[in-house]
Amino acid sequence: MSRIGKAPISLPKGVEINISKGNFISVKGPKGELHQQIDPDLTVEIEDGVMTLKRPTDQQRHRAMHGLYRALLNNMVTGVSEGFVRELELVGVGYRVTNTGQLLELTLGYSHPILFVLPDEVKVTTAMEKGKNPYIRLESFDKQLLGQVAAKIRSFRKPEPYKGKGVRYANEQIRRKAGKTAGK
Repeated sequence: MSRIGKAPISLPKGVEINISKGNFISVKGPKGELHQQIDPDLTVEIEDGVMTLKRPTDQQRHRAMHGLYRALLNNMVTGVSEGFVRELELVGVGYRVTNTGQLLELTLGYSHPILFVLPDEVKVTTAMEKGKNPYIRLESFDKQLLGQVAAKIRSFRKPEPYKGKGVRYANEQIRRKAGKTAGK
């Protein structure tokens, strides 16, 4: 049996789960509300504040769906109760970032600033301290949306392998390459 799929999901206080017809699950908590359609073959059971997923057979497809939907439901429960955070760091001379509400303005060495409008579900804070690289802190209750927004911001100037300049995740390790060696 799948180790991820069989792990129970404990429901914290303040989190409500509704299972509608057709295995449409909605999770509501203090941070927000999320919805997910799960595979109709799987069954969801809630007992004493613990949610478990069961699969009908040991077919490859059922095993794959079991772990996948358990992980998605666990991320939904964690998101509406605690939330998720992603931090990005801008490494490079002259790289700057500011935000006005949900509008993020990035200066990344191009001839023009990049304006990026964030979805309402994502909260953003930016900081530019002297002696440190500018950084962006993204917070949301939706892990998928948060990862998508962070990846989009990173794609504006990916870190390059020679000097490491670009937009990177705060804990990301960049594989560095050696530059040119001197000639004769």
